Amino acid sequence: MFQGASFLSLDAKGRLSVPTRHRDVLSTTASGQLTITKHPHGCLMVFPRPEWEKFRERIAALPMDAHWWKRIFLGNAMDVELDGTGRVLVAPELRSAAGIAKDAVLLGMGNYFELWDQATYSAAESAAMQGDMPDVLKDFSF
Repeated sequence: MFQGASFLSLDAKGRLSVPTRHRDVLSTTASGQLTITKHPHGCLMVFPRPEWEKFRERIAALPMDAHWWKRIFLGNAMDVELDGTGRVLVAPELRSAAGIAKDAVLLGMGNYFELWDQATYSAAESAAMQGDMPDVLKDFSF
């Protein structure tokens, strides 16, 4: 569903302009309603609401020994809506958690997005590309 990277800037109020190529799909499939929460890798996860509902049910069903993961994902989730110009407000708490001040990268990850601070993402991607390729990818032809 969603793929590709978009380099974006948040405005002074912390609003993110969703790329045009994703707006129609989000309007059609989610009525412009999104949910944003923390990701354990230091970015944010941005879900169309129907996909969030599926994810939320899976997280809520985790056993008690995973309670901290419930707190991280569910306890930090914030519902937002696309405004008339295709922007969403990223709450200050979430921006702070991901270290996003202005420049960001929005990555399409299939049924959701990841939102990264641009410098953090670039450094993490560079480090990953310098490391060994995971075994699960070694059978791919590149």
